[in-house]
Amino acid sequence: MNVLEVENLVKEYRIPGQPPIRVLDGVTFAVAEGEHVAVTGRSGAGKTTLLNILGGLDRPTSGTVRCTKNVGFVFQSFRLMPELTVLENVILPSMAGVKTARVPRATEKARELLAKVGLSDRADHLPAELSGGEQQRVALARALMCEPEVIFADEPTGNLDAMTGAEILKLLFGFGGKPFALVMVTHSAEAAAQCDRTLHLEGGRFA
Repeated sequence: MNVLEVENLVKEYRIPGQPPIRVLDGVTFAVAEGEHVAVTGRSGAGKTTLLNILGGLDRPTSGTVRCTKNVGFVFQSFRLMPELTVLENVILPSMAGVKTARVPRATEKARELLAKVGLSDRADHLPAELSGGEQQRVALARALMCEPEVIFADEPTGNLDAMTGAEILKLLFGFGGKPFALVMVTHSAEAAAQCDRTLHLEGGRFA
């Protein structure tokens, strides 16, 4: 069963007085339940634009995206809320549109996820008190908070050294519990090799 289906996706940027710049030009593909897909391509090829559209963070010019309800995001720059503790950052996705009565269970689950990524002792720290690798582990725990069917990862090792990046990939690909599909934008050949297949974006299409 497919958890993500993309058909004829087009994205254009318009500057007054100039022809539109087409970044995505009819992208079509699907991702099956539990499948791990790497998206590669040169810088500026539209990889992050594609990922943002897939995750609902941006709108396409045309085309369709059909995705399961729950998704998670792991960003290259972590995107943690600096004023919240590590625990609060992980809980945050579960707070949208839910009743306060569910918070105790959310706290319990967030602590379980932090334990799985090895950060139980950092739960009350602020992001600024963590290393880059620790912040990305928090981001991974946050992405898993709502038990997503799909995780979108934008260069999850891009801001990390090789050893720390390898640790993040080990967590990402070896995380226990409910299996999830993964769409990962990466420049890393090592990261792409761990996926089930690789799609190369070139000229607005998959080559």
